[in-house]
Amino acid sequence: MERLRRMRDRGDDGMATAEYAVATVAACGLGGVLVKLLTSPTVVQLLVKVISRAFSFAF
Repeated sequence: MERLRRMRDRGDDGMATAEYAVATVAACGLGGVLVKLLTSPTVVQLLVKVISRAFSFAF
């Protein structure tokens, strides 16, 4: 009985850990999407054009 009361009184002690875990998984998922997007041929070509134009204006 004492054990049950202690478990009930603990409240949300583990919530912060669970929230960090969810945020970590979400950040990893977003990172994966960004890697896939930034390594696609279309985006790479766009970035090369933008960088080339930036350097051509500078010099």
